[in-house]
Amino acid sequence: MSGHSKWANIKHRKGAQDAKRGKIFTRHIKEITMAAKLGGGDPEANPRLRSAIAASKSVNMPKDNIQRAIKKGIGGLAGEIYEEIRYEGYGPGGVAVLVDCMTDNRNRTAGEVRHAFTKSNGNLGESGCVGFMFDRKGSILVLKESADEETLMEIALDAGAEDVLEEDDSFQILTPPDDFEAVRTALEKAEIPLLDASLEMIPQNTVDVTEEQNAKNLLRLIDTLEENEDVQDVHSNFDIPEELLEKIM
Repeated sequence: MSGHSKWANIKHRKGAQDAKRGKIFTRHIKEITMAAKLGGGDPEANPRLRSAIAASKSVNMPKDNIQRAIKKGIGGLAGEIYEEIRYEGYGPGGVAVLVDCMTDNRNRTAGEVRHAFTKSNGNLGESGCVGFMFDRKGSILVLKESADEETLMEIALDAGAEDVLEEDDSFQILTPPDDFEAVRTALEKAEIPLLDASLEMIPQNTVDVTEEQNAKNLLRLIDTLEENEDVQDVHSNFDIPEELLEKIM
């Protein structure tokens, strides 16, 4: 699990960079639109929409943008019609990679994802080839400086969390999908700042990547995928040693 927690921290830092480029707003808008389309425009009755709105607020998305995305999702505004697609494959070093996309052009997205895998010495596989290696869970990151471990564990576990894992400078709280909102709400009511909170595909086991070139190619693959505007999220089961990660980041 440490590999995932480490990667979650990397993704948060990368997310800050994405925000500067404006890309992260597009991804949040797509998620809000899809959530509203599938489950309606009332956040109280639509957990996915409620999570999407909370995530968008964490990156300071304006309220007007959120409302327009909801309206578009329920059919109140014209625009592109998106569909959700998941691609699965293997990256350098034999790590499993899941790529969640939201696109208005399936053929374009498939070609670009395949090219990213090939260019980085990976292989795009068939649907289901690596998905069984992951479990869907809620993942919440809290900086160690933001909360006492004992207090954090008590609040999280009482609200339904499965586990609290310790990483270098943060705690990762894992929850069943159905309890994610309750745990996040409990932490927010306790005024504990959240570094990140989202539903993730958590690997059952991690693969150590210790060869420098494989690590470079793997991070290049993930960078390329996440720079694609059709890609919503990337999940993987790698664990790169901290010293190697710092060397190549």
